[in-house]
Amino acid sequence: MLVSGRRRLLTVLLQAQKWPFQPSRDMRLVQFRAPHLVGPHLGLETGNGGGVINLNAFDPTLPKTMTQFLEQGEATLSVARRALAAQLPVLPRSEVTFLAPVTRPDKVVCVGMNYVDHCKEQNVPVPKEPIIFSKFASSIVGPYDEVVLPPQSQEVDWEVELAVVIGKKDPHNLKICCRVNGEVVQSGNTNQMVFKTEDLIAWVSQFVTFYPGDVILTGTPPGVGVFRKPPVFLKKGDEVQCEIEELGVIINKVV
Repeated sequence: MLVSGRRRLLTVLLQAQKWPFQPSRDMRLVQFRAPHLVGPHLGLETGNGGGVINLNAFDPTLPKTMTQFLEQGEATLSVARRALAAQLPVLPRSEVTFLAPVTRPDKVVCVGMNYVDHCKEQNVPVPKEPIIFSKFASSIVGPYDEVVLPPQSQEVDWEVELAVVIGKKDPHNLKICCRVNGEVVQSGNTNQMVFKTEDLIAWVSQFVTFYPGDVILTGTPPGVGVFRKPPVFLKKGDEVQCEIEELGVIINKVV
């Protein structure tokens, strides 16, 4: 999932987690389209670079959006587990278009300066409380969609972030990196997070109500373009690859 803003480009990978249910690490839930299908469908990606199992074909009673799927909790996840174990036909990757894993969340909650080494990069103290801001859900694009540079801004930056849907297990020891045109520009680990995911959920929940499908962007490691000397920003034709260990890679072209 990729979220673009006035000065920053936040590229994130979504990890679905249990609340109180839990998909396995091997269960990669996706939203996709295909030429022979009407509208978006839910599926299971069969690994990095793999094809897709059509969950709606396996069980036509399943919802066709990720938010509705998450709202039904264990009932829908149990269907997905059965589909994963059933060795069903797989749609080739070349025949599907991946959508953002959650297309219209009620909230996109962002966390600033949440990596220790990113704070050091800016020469600022580590915050004592989470720095929270938000993004508009309408700015979300898919994991392989183009990113349109806003004509009003000449300072669009890259940022790789781990995004979570409310859960219990802590993804706090994962390698995270961003590449621009094949060059590694960010390389870190989620163990550098100042505030872990459960802390962020508890903090934000004091002020707002979370709904199924809401997204939390947990911050970015060091290496962003604005703090380079001289600063470097994205330009037309650049390709941004964001990768998180065990989750995969997304690739977006800047246009």
